[in-house]
Amino acid sequence: MNDEDTALTLSSFGPDGCAVVLGATGGIGGALADNAGQSPAFARVFRLSRRPDTRLPDSLAFDLEDEASIEAAAATIRAAALPVRLVVVATGILHGPDGLAPEKTWRTLSAPTMETVFRLNTIGPALVAKHFLPLLDRNQKSVFAAISARVGSIEDNRLGGWYAYRASKAALNMLIRTLSIELRRRNPQALCVGLHPGTVDTALSEPFQGNVPDGGLFTPARSARALLSVLDGLDAGDTGQVFAWDGQRIPF
Repeated sequence: MNDEDTALTLSSFGPDGCAVVLGATGGIGGALADNAGQSPAFARVFRLSRRPDTRLPDSLAFDLEDEASIEAAAATIRAAALPVRLVVVATGILHGPDGLAPEKTWRTLSAPTMETVFRLNTIGPALVAKHFLPLLDRNQKSVFAAISARVGSIEDNRLGGWYAYRASKAALNMLIRTLSIELRRRNPQALCVGLHPGTVDTALSEPFQGNVPDGGLFTPARSARALLSVLDGLDAGDTGQVFAWDGQRIPF
């Protein structure tokens, strides 16, 4: 049997809770929701996306750029009256329409591009935290996680370029650290962490896969299983950090 066909136990989360994945239509988010749904740790998995797949249970609509929709989704999940043990923000943008692409030089810096990247990579996850951190279970381990990136590490930046993406992920990492401090005061058993999924075979990485070494391109399922296993192994002392798919801590 393939390891990807085996359900993850995720025993550190306790039974009969629920998980929430934002950005769950496909790619890493979809794989995270699928694997969480197969685990006995979670009785329900809420899948949030801009265009939810109504064929799947507990699929809810939300727009990362619309705080009211985030608040409404949180209210729906609160009404389910299940302990929320895991929230993962699996959204982000690297390239997109109207020529949005990682900058190779400061000569191509653009205020509209930077605003778009920060809205989706930094501000959106912060607003999700605003409405979902209060939902985390106070009686057992619970985790709020957001997909970050190794290139968001200031200390590890030796190549330059990718200005808006790097800066937005570095800002996200700072938000994670800051949120974790307040969360620890309110809910000592809860964690707030960032996750680096590796280079995953999705639309986000597609234009840049030519430079990936052999064996370095992951399927969404492989990345999702690795990230969930990392989260399963964390405890309250790990809050405020950013972890790669292999469990290594990424410096700020």
